[in-house]
Amino acid sequence: MIFKLIIILFILVIIYSLGSGLFYLVREKKGDSDRVVKALTWRIGLSFVLFLLILLAFAMGWIQPHGV
Repeated sequence: MIFKLIIILFILVIIYSLGSGLFYLVREKKGDSDRVVKALTWRIGLSFVLFLLILLAFAMGWIQPHGV
């Protein structure tokens, strides 16, 4: 159960990072391009870590795949 909460937390932070990148992109003033790049870099990094975490959990048997 705790693992599912961790995954949900990661997804929420990824969505927040994506939204902040969009906000800075739309609002774009001089100097905001660095903020857009930083927000989207965080999103990519967090997505990669989440992917690795899910692979680790599958390998350790913490999560099980199931049919549709």
